[in-house]
Amino acid sequence: MSASVQRFLDPAVLSAISGLDLVAKTVVDGFVAGLHRSADFGFSQEFAEYRAYVPGDDLRHVDWNVFARTERAYLKRYRGETNSLLTILLDASNSMGYASHAVRKMDYVRYIAASLFYLAIRKQRDAAGLIVFDDEVRSFVRPSTRHGQLYRLLAGLEHAEPRARTRFEPPLAHVESFLRRRGIIVILSDFYEPPESIIRAIEPLRYRGNEVVLFHILDPTELAPRIGGSAVLVDLESATRFPVTAEYAEGRYRERISRHIESLRVAARGAGLTYQLLVTDQPLDAALREYLTVRQGRN
Repeated sequence: MSASVQRFLDPAVLSAISGLDLVAKTVVDGFVAGLHRSADFGFSQEFAEYRAYVPGDDLRHVDWNVFARTERAYLKRYRGETNSLLTILLDASNSMGYASHAVRKMDYVRYIAASLFYLAIRKQRDAAGLIVFDDEVRSFVRPSTRHGQLYRLLAGLEHAEPRARTRFEPPLAHVESFLRRRGIIVILSDFYEPPESIIRAIEPLRYRGNEVVLFHILDPTELAPRIGGSAVLVDLESATRFPVTAEYAEGRYRERISRHIESLRVAARGAGLTYQLLVTDQPLDAALREYLTVRQGRN
C-alpha cells in the first residue's frame, strides 16, 4: 500500500482494507486457476504486441530494452489484455444492511467489488473506479490505473455503510458526467424498486455505449422467508411495519418476489443489459464469470 494512501486511513480502516484485499486475492487467484483449465476464458501471458507509452501507464510494463535501442517507451501487451475501464456502482442504502446469516448484503457486495477490482487491476491491468450511492451519489473514486488505485478503491468500499433509501434516477442522472470514456459499468444492488423505474434510470448508460451489468444481490431469506406463525416485518428503508403470517410468506410473498425478479430480468435483457441474480450464501464465482463474459465480448 502506498504511503500516500496509508496516511489518510486510521488503523481500523487499514485492517479492514487488508482483509478485503486478502479475500479478493484468494477468490480471484482460485478462480483464475480454474479458468486456466477452461477453454472459454484465458489469462495467457503469451506476448501479443507493443503499445506506445502514454502518461499514467504503469512503468513496470515498459520494455526497457526497446527503450534503450529506440529512446521511445513501449509497453508489452499480452493475449487477453485490453484497455478496458471498469466502474462499479454500489448501492449503499439501508436495505443492503440486512442479513439472515453471517454475511450482510453490504459485506457480500464489498467482496464482489473487491474481487472485480483485484481482477481488473492486478490481472487485466484495466482502469477501475467506484461510485457509492443511495438516494444520491455519496462518494466517487475516479477510474484510474495509477499506483495505489486498488487501495483507494478498497478504502472507498470500506467507508460505504448502509444509510438512506435507494433511488436510482437522481444519482444515475449524474453518473455519466463522472466518466471520461465508455467501459463496463457494474451495478450492485438489491433493486427494491419497480423494474420499469430501475431500467428507465439505468438505460441511458447503455445508450452512451457502455456495457452494463446488473448484479441483483439478495439474502436467501428474501427469496424464501422462514416464519413460524405470525410476525411483523420492518422495511429497513421506510420503517414501515408489515404483519405477516407463515402462509403469506410461503405462498403469496414467494410468488411476488419471483415475479419481481423475472420482471427485472426480462426488462434488463430487453434493454440490452446483462442481469445476474446472486444470493449471499453462494460463492462469488458467478459474478466473476459474468464480468469476464461481458469483458471478453468487448474485445
